[in-house]
Amino acid sequence: MPQVRSIFLSDIHLGTRGCQAESLLAFLRHHDSDNIFLIGDIIDFWAMNRSVHWTNPQNTFVQKLLRRARKGVKIRFIPGNHDEALREHCGISFGDIELCLEYLHTAADGKRYLLIHGDEYDQVTRHHRWVAVLGDVAYNTLVRINGWLSIIRRRLNIPGYWSLAGYAKRKVKTAVSFIFDFEDSVVRGMRERSVDGVICGHIHAATIKTIQGIEYINCGDWVDSCTAIVEHFDGRMELIDWRECATRFVDSNATPDPDVILPDVPQPALIRNLLG
Repeated sequence: MPQVRSIFLSDIHLGTRGCQAESLLAFLRHHDSDNIFLIGDIIDFWAMNRSVHWTNPQNTFVQKLLRRARKGVKIRFIPGNHDEALREHCGISFGDIELCLEYLHTAADGKRYLLIHGDEYDQVTRHHRWVAVLGDVAYNTLVRINGWLSIIRRRLNIPGYWSLAGYAKRKVKTAVSFIFDFEDSVVRGMRERSVDGVICGHIHAATIKTIQGIEYINCGDWVDSCTAIVEHFDGRMELIDWRECATRFVDSNATPDPDVILPDVPQPALIRNLLG
């Protein structure tokens, strides 16, 4: 099983139908680390205000995190806008998981990365919350339609994975412009913070690139693209697209620690347990 120094995850959206918890568990079974950073929108309180979809695999993911934390893996959780209710608890730990508003991470090669969710650089989320909520509903609708399309593709024996939401992001001019504007805004903020790079999430657009001398890294998401960032022991950052690389791994490479599927837990009870 590949051992890495750090794993960076964002935009998992627990509590929603779109959450790809099974794929995330498979990724974690094949990747062990000294550190795990959860960079926002891990729990989707926005969506759960409308309806709750909390599954056994989602429970198992939470239990796996808590189990790794007990075994000494350092886990830090930086809430995003969808789980912003947890921001008032930053500075405390629950189940050995530390809550932080942001975190300055020093990589193995000495580079300094500021870890933020990124919503503070999204003008729509900051100043027009109702527009952001409406956009979230539209995005979730695309994800649900995409699920139906995936079922049809499997029944027609069409190979590969195709994402309607991803296609829309790549092709719709407004969405592409928003991504570029977000990246530029984040980079300008990082230049003021005098760091070498930033690791964020929020826009569900995974990438590693250098912009104006700042290394811009976005973790992507576990709703549509199933992507993560890993830091190797030499400090090198790598973007993992789990949909593309999952076939490279075989069960013999997975961690021997089995996942325990627990009974469904109602969301309010689960959150109370997490917060102690």
